[in-house]
Amino acid sequence: MILTVPCLFGLESLVAEEMRRLDLTGIRAENGRVHCQGSLADIARLNINLRCGARVLMELGHFPAPDFEALFQGVLALPWERFIPLDGEFPVKGYSLNSALHSVPACQAIVKKAAAKRLGNAYGQETLPETGSRYQIQFAIIKDTAALYLDTSGDGLYKRGYRAQNMGAPLRETLAAALVLLSRYRGKDPFCDPFCGSGTIPIEAALIAKNRAPGLDRKFAAQRWKGMDSRFWMDAAEEAQDREFQGHYDIWGGDIEPAAVELAKHNAVLAGVEDCVRFETADAGKFRRDSEYGQLVTNPPYGERLMEKEEAEAVYRAFGEAVRTLPPKWRMVIISSHTEFERCFGRPADKKRKLYNGMLKCDAFLYGSSRRQD
Repeated sequence: MILTVPCLFGLESLVAEEMRRLDLTGIRAENGRVHCQGSLADIARLNINLRCGARVLMELGHFPAPDFEALFQGVLALPWERFIPLDGEFPVKGYSLNSALHSVPACQAIVKKAAAKRLGNAYGQETLPETGSRYQIQFAIIKDTAALYLDTSGDGLYKRGYRAQNMGAPLRETLAAALVLLSRYRGKDPFCDPFCGSGTIPIEAALIAKNRAPGLDRKFAAQRWKGMDSRFWMDAAEEAQDREFQGHYDIWGGDIEPAAVELAKHNAVLAGVEDCVRFETADAGKFRRDSEYGQLVTNPPYGERLMEKEEAEAVYRAFGEAVRTLPPKWRMVIISSHTEFERCFGRPADKKRKLYNGMLKCDAFLYGSSRRQD
């Protein structure tokens, strides 16, 4: 089958590399999603192991959909009964881009009607109870071609389970992990986040250092599906645990707000990495480190949500002055949506990478050896 992993724009190559590390085949990236070939067992492996993907979708089919009749007939032809049982709940959501069928609510209604007719015919029922487990149907209509999926994840993969609260404008765990991977941190060198907030970046760095699968401590929608053998999930979890590392890691997070530091410590405990992350109340404008090598990954305030623009620029200037004292072999990845970040920081980036923090367009500014990162 074809498995599709949506992701934030700009993270496609990272998701594709994660798939390669899981020995999956047929990997194909396009804007905002990555496809691969896989099995039911691979659904469990992807959900448990992916750090940067948004969710795991199982493709049931794709077909031309220039009008509502074509959409209805295309959905009706798909083998829904192979996956959705008589009592299965099957809500529908999706989107349409650059297509004649631009009304999403109308498309939702057509997809629901066609899937219900197919299931009703298969089970000999005019009305389906929908009292059982959820089988979320998703559709994507792009340039008059429809693709239909079942969502195997349920809650988005960024919901690792360790962050019940956050400070102000949070960074999603999937994006935080992507920033750490862009810095090429693997656990050997010191790692620092001087604007740690609720601790997401250092916690994701710790999970990467330990090679701990981010989905081990949560549940997924497909675990409740009939036909998904529980051994797939047990085997995937055992495989992931066998790959974990043990060691001593120098991972530090600082924030000027004591409440943020306390929350970060609490979140680290929930993530099971409190033994390898230190959090302290600290001013990023006074940041210093003497070690020859290291990675600094951080998400300073943008001046759009947490602070006024001038205040943010003053923070950038002070932080820029502070990190000038770092030895030259340090790598830095700093994410910001501020268009004047480099000017305020006092240094042009060696490389920039366009990303999105939610719906907010940002740049990841890469400094040091990270400029060689593909």
